[in-house]
Amino acid sequence: MLVVDDERKIREIVGSYLTREGYSVLFAETGEAALEKALREHPDLIVLDLKLPDLAGEDVARAVREVSDVPIIMLTAKSAESDRVAGLGLGADDYLVKPFSVRELAARVAAVLRRSRGTQAKLSFEGGRLTIDRGAREVTADGVPLPLSRTECDLLLALVANSPRVLTREQLLAAVRGYESEADERTIDAHVKNLRRKLADDSRNPRLILTVTGVGYRFGLSPDA
Repeated sequence: MLVVDDERKIREIVGSYLTREGYSVLFAETGEAALEKALREHPDLIVLDLKLPDLAGEDVARAVREVSDVPIIMLTAKSAESDRVAGLGLGADDYLVKPFSVRELAARVAAVLRRSRGTQAKLSFEGGRLTIDRGAREVTADGVPLPLSRTECDLLLALVANSPRVLTREQLLAAVRGYESEADERTIDAHVKNLRRKLADDSRNPRLILTVTGVGYRFGLSPDA
């Protein structure tokens, strides 16, 4: 992935955290360098600051979109709704206002990558008893499609995509609601409860969605070979 920001401290903090999360990270300090690396290195995702010393981040995004569908997460100090709408209108996949939590950025990175890779093959668990088709956004148990809401499906996909890592409620909320989220993190608990019920996952002794006390949740199964 490519991180574009002219502030060295932000590059170091973001790069260090994302590297620990298992991502390979490239850096650019200017818009020109970002365009060069985007075209040459073909990153899976671009984290793009909008305030750059040479080109406006919006111009960088516009130029990238002319030749690539690579996911873009914009970073900016502008918090007005009109600015978010404008950024998303340029083709950004998400929008994060400075100052931001690096943990939230990592959650959004995972969510955007999950959506962009949604056409990957169907996942199977427990010998096919549970299947998850990320492209079709379809979950089946013993061959029967489960009636998951959009939020429940997004929550399950986020947990599966990040397995075996534990995701905090904050990370899950960002993953399923994105920049529009104004809900309390505890609403995640309600969605987990509903999701467990639909998955027939015993809340007293769950196997699929595991609670990590004081932290959050993680997915408990490994894909079939």
